[in-house]
Amino acid sequence: MTSKVIASIVFAWFAVSGVFVSAQPFEAQQGDAVPRDVRDMYDRGLKYLVATQDQSGNWSGGGENGPGSTGLAIMAFLASGEDPNFGPYASVVRKAVRNIIGTQNKETGYIGSSMYHHGFAMLALAEAYGALDEKLLWENSGGVESKKRSIGEALELAVRTSITSQKKNPLNAWRYSPDARDADTSVSGAVMMGLLAARNAGIEVPDEAIEKAIAYFTSMTSSSGSVGYSGGFGGFEESLARSSIVTLVFAISKRKDAKPYRATLTYISNSLDNNSNAWPEYTRYYQAQALFQGDVAVWKKWNTKTIRELKAMQQPDGSFTGQMGPGVSTSMALLALALNYRFLPIYER
Repeated sequence: MTSKVIASIVFAWFAVSGVFVSAQPFEAQQGDAVPRDVRDMYDRGLKYLVATQDQSGNWSGGGENGPGSTGLAIMAFLASGEDPNFGPYASVVRKAVRNIIGTQNKETGYIGSSMYHHGFAMLALAEAYGALDEKLLWENSGGVESKKRSIGEALELAVRTSITSQKKNPLNAWRYSPDARDADTSVSGAVMMGLLAARNAGIEVPDEAIEKAIAYFTSMTSSSGSVGYSGGFGGFEESLARSSIVTLVFAISKRKDAKPYRATLTYISNSLDNNSNAWPEYTRYYQAQALFQGDVAVWKKWNTKTIRELKAMQQPDGSFTGQMGPGVSTSMALLALALNYRFLPIYER
C-alpha cells in the first residue's frame, strides 16, 4: 500500500520526562515483516470503517455506538501506521476525534453514557495526543466553536473525571456510572488503560490513583489466575478477557513482578486453545495485548492461530460480525491484529 509509512512515520508523544519518544515499526524491533494476510485484512477492514462512518464522525450502523466505539475505531486507524495528518484516512481520524471531544461534557469531563465509553474514549485521545496535529484538527469542522478544545485539554478533563469517580467509589475502582458505589473488573480495565495511556502521554495522573486501582485488581485475582467480575473476591468463573485485562494492567503499570501478573499470565498462556464463546471480539482485543506484553513467543503462537481464524471470519465488505455490531466488532478484530504493526504507544513493551 503506497501510502503506508511503515518506516518513516513515527507517532510521538510526550513522556513523563518531557522527552519525545516514538513507537517503532514492529518489523524494525522484532525482525518480522507484517504478514500479508494481516495487511490485506487490515486494509479491507479500514475501508469498511471509512465507508460506514457517519457525518458526525461516529459509527452508528447498528449495535453498540458512542464515543467509546468511536475511540476503538480511531485506534484501529492509528495502529497500522497511516499518517493521521496527511494520509488517506486523515479526515476520518480528525472527524472521529472531533466527535469524541464534542461528546464530552465540558464541565464534568465525562465522555458518553457510561464509564465503558469514557475509558475507551480516553484511551483513544491519549493515543491521538502528539500524533495528530492540533492545527489541522478543527479544519472544515462546521464552525462548532463551543466544542473546540485541544486533545490535551479534553484528555486532562477525562482524567479528572476518572479520578473523581474513583474517589467516590468505596472499592477505588469503576463501574458504569461515574457515581457508582460498586465496581467491576471489566469497566475498571477500560478506565485504567485510559489512565495509563494518558500518563504515558504526559498527562498528570496521581500515583495514588494507580496504586488504589492496582489494589482493587489484586483483590479480584485468585492464585490460579482467574479473575472475578464484581461483588468482591467471589465469582471466579472462567474468563480469558478478565484475566487478560489484569495481565495487561499490571504490565503497563510496570508491575510484572507482582503475583497477580504472574498468575494471570500463566492462566492465559495455558489457555490458547480455549476459544471464548462470551464476547469473543472483546476477549481477543485484550488477549492480543496481554500476551504480547507477557511473552512474545506465546503471543506469536496465538497470533498465528488468530490470523487464520479472523481471515475465515471477515465478510466480503471487510467487516467482522459480532455481538456489539459490525463497527465495534471490526475495530476490535483489527486491534487484535494490530500488534503485528505495533505503532500505538500503548503497545510498547
